[in-house]
Amino acid sequence: MDLIEKKYIYQSMEEKNIISPCISVCKTDPVSGYCYGCGRTNEDKVVWKNENTTNEWKVNNLKELKTRLSNWQLDAFEKSYQSKIETGLSLIKKKILDSQNRKN
Repeated sequence: MDLIEKKYIYQSMEEKNIISPCISVCKTDPVSGYCYGCGRTNEDKVVWKNENTTNEWKVNNLKELKTRLSNWQLDAFEKSYQSKIETGLSLIKKKILDSQNRKN
């Protein structure tokens, strides 16, 4: 990859709004300190909320947190995160809204 390609990728990354990996599970494993849903630590969550956090950091953190998840947990995260990117809702939030709509 040449310098121009790297610069283009970096600029694209900085212009892109990267969606938080929170998928509304929000329970932390007491041993590892990782969220069961997204694999983030409490420190990761704070950094994600900081308006000065770069997209480069977010992209790297997304890659890192996927290494913390495995098997069904990783599969569930990837499906729910993709839903959040495409629709604005994690699968859990979508299920809750569907349930509420059926009651009304």
